[in-house]
Amino acid sequence: MTRSRRPPAKRPRASEAPAKRPRASEAPDRPTATEPATRLPRRRTVLVDLAIMIGAFTAASGGAELAGAANLGTALSFGQIAFALAAFYVFMRR
Repeated sequence: MTRSRRPPAKRPRASEAPAKRPRASEAPDRPTATEPATRLPRRRTVLVDLAIMIGAFTAASGGAELAGAANLGTALSFGQIAFALAAFYVFMRR
């Protein structure tokens, strides 16, 4: 038996070609649906996210120490739980 060859793929005509995306220099300056108008610069956003997570860790650890945790390890465990919850908040906010 011989196999039949598949016909070569046809190239789309110029009128059927997909529209080109605008270059970055040609892109509109207004915010799009995926980018809100009040968006912070990326570096600043990352620093704010880190501050939230580290602040939650230190606040929970300090609070557990002041509340009379049995030892430092117990206080840091509460800090770790607070860090995980803050990380979950930061991830779900995006």
